[in-house]
Amino acid sequence: MPAVAMSNAGSNGAKEFEGKITIYVVICGVIAATGGLMFGYDIGISGGVTSMDDFLEEFFPVVYERKHKAKEDNYCKYDNQGLQLFTSSLYLAALVSSFVASKLCTKHGRRLTMQAASVFFLVGVVLNAAARNIAMLIIGRILLGVGVGFANQAVPLFLSEIAPVHIRGALNILFQLDVTIGIFVANIVNYFVSNIHPWGWRLALGLAGVPATMLCLGSMVIAETPTSLIEREQLMEGLAVLKKIRGTDNVNAEYEEILHACEMARQVKQPFRNLMKRSSRPQLVIAIAMQVFQQFTGINAIMFYAPVLFQTIGFKNDASLLSAVITGIVNVLSTVVSVVLVDKLGRRFLLLEACGQMLITQVAIGGVLLVNLKSTNELEHGVAIWVVVLVCLYVSSFAWSWGPLGWLIPSETFPLATRTAGYAFAVSSNMLFTFVIAQAFLSMMCHLRAGIFFFFAAWIVVMGLFVIFLLPETKNVPIDEMSERVWKRHWFWKRFMDEEEQHKKESV
Repeated sequence: MPAVAMSNAGSNGAKEFEGKITIYVVICGVIAATGGLMFGYDIGISGGVTSMDDFLEEFFPVVYERKHKAKEDNYCKYDNQGLQLFTSSLYLAALVSSFVASKLCTKHGRRLTMQAASVFFLVGVVLNAAARNIAMLIIGRILLGVGVGFANQAVPLFLSEIAPVHIRGALNILFQLDVTIGIFVANIVNYFVSNIHPWGWRLALGLAGVPATMLCLGSMVIAETPTSLIEREQLMEGLAVLKKIRGTDNVNAEYEEILHACEMARQVKQPFRNLMKRSSRPQLVIAIAMQVFQQFTGINAIMFYAPVLFQTIGFKNDASLLSAVITGIVNVLSTVVSVVLVDKLGRRFLLLEACGQMLITQVAIGGVLLVNLKSTNELEHGVAIWVVVLVCLYVSSFAWSWGPLGWLIPSETFPLATRTAGYAFAVSSNMLFTFVIAQAFLSMMCHLRAGIFFFFAAWIVVMGLFVIFLLPETKNVPIDEMSERVWKRHWFWKRFMDEEEQHKKESV
């Protein structure tokens, strides 16, 4: 599939970036994206395990007893800080490790960072599956978090840098697609192992080693990105890999642009300090905002605790796990929609459509629960089915928008000089607010009750306004030309770029 991407080169006229969608690029993308499988499997498995009686009885007996009291408050039966820490500790570790991963990405490359991610994750899996006490559980979760932080830092950057410009969105979304597949597989595993007593939960946690092993072995056979090689002054290797992934020897224009970007990047000795400059403000604000908003859609609250949520509204254990499987299927299929449409319709269209759909479904879910679910009753069967349908509609809109685009947009907007540092801020912001939501959701549900859905709905309104006024379109813009073709032309953000240029002129 040959393609030519036009690049606006200013006074030099238009350049052509020639290349094909090669099998090798697809293979590299699929292997790298297995980092998303690790992340997704963990998101899905933790919610299922925390609803299993064998797990609760061994580690959280207070929650186990509360769960089985017939008249316990529907909204509060799982409100336990220790149980929430089991889920959320991973994301706190990922937050810190993303900054370490940023330096590792720059000094040793994206591929080695992915290998390190898989090793940390595997050690964490062993500790979790063999856990005899809460300390082993939490230490294992922390190591899993380091693996997630490393993978979430390296994989989207890897995918953005190897992709031809016209399919960068689709290739990058392979990461999010694998996240959704991981969640779906975890829900299937939870459904079947929940009836294996008393060690089904150990099997569920142990199987997280499968995607980690896939990433570890796969990252040994794929190539490093041309950008990373050239950035580390391995010029001939970078040129050779660029020719290989583009399927043509005519890569001079793209090679020269990467080389120029690397030369500019080397002049920046302190990338984290450089991020604080006004000219870096647009990319940094967008990257952090996308991650914060992604969490305040409420998606992780639902995906972490889907089995718990469905038990809360009256489903029995098997039925709640099966409902979580259904939402997992919707999640995967809707992410495929994003892969197909993101480079055709653009980022902004998908985000805005999803804001409308998520707002309607969140308000509807909250309304149904407010009217029908009191402290001690169960929902009628027909009403409960409608809640599942609404959750599926909500999940589908997230899966083709804020889910994948929350990772794609930050990975493609930073210049090379601050790319790994800027993306570290994006990853750490995501993990910080994932931690906050994971640690707080069950308590919030206990205190806000059905109002928690109105809480997230209010955030979706804010997100929609942010996209309308402050988020530029990045579709079909070469990754190293974002500054000239996006930020310097945006009605609001261009003032930051203009002021920096003026400051440079005055200093000269």
